[in-house]
Amino acid sequence: MKLIVGLGNPGPEYAKTRHNAGFMLVERLAARHNLSSPRHKFHAGVLDGELLVGNPMTPHRCILMQPTTYMNRSGLAVGEAMTFYKLDPASDLLVLVDDLALDVGTIRLRGEGSAGGQNGLSDIERALGTRKYPRLRIGIGPNDFNGRKAPQKDFVLSNFTGGQQTELDHALDKGVKCIESWLTDGLEKTMSLFNAKG
Repeated sequence: MKLIVGLGNPGPEYAKTRHNAGFMLVERLAARHNLSSPRHKFHAGVLDGELLVGNPMTPHRCILMQPTTYMNRSGLAVGEAMTFYKLDPASDLLVLVDDLALDVGTIRLRGEGSAGGQNGLSDIERALGTRKYPRLRIGIGPNDFNGRKAPQKDFVLSNFTGGQQTELDHALDKGVKCIESWLTDGLEKTMSLFNAKG
């Protein structure tokens, strides 16, 4: 059993904002594997199913989650699910999260690390009592509106521009492949494949 958690804010007003890149990647993954009809559990929208990945195709039981607690309380949902299923953060959890320091179109997989000012990651770290859990960061930067920097809160809650949408779509497709590789090949090999430049 693997828990794959996309971070974001609930509600249609946030659906297309940069801060919801994690939600978007969960939705792209669910669509690829024909998972639909989420139920509400653990303060989150939850999809439970088998993802057929690899060569040969092998089923992997996964829980896909979108916390409904707002970003800064994401740890509540993650902590409840991890405890219920008795999962190990280092091997069974993958958090999908937006990253202001990465350009749009870029993804980066890490096995552990600091929250880096990301409130969702900070709350998950608090809930789990550890930084040692994999996270897939999805680039939403740079923060540059026609040569000027916007306040961070305003920027992360803004929509992607038209030109950036194509780059985001590419990153989400790449993110799906990265998640599938994590399921079949493990963290280290997946990092070597998907964190390469270019």
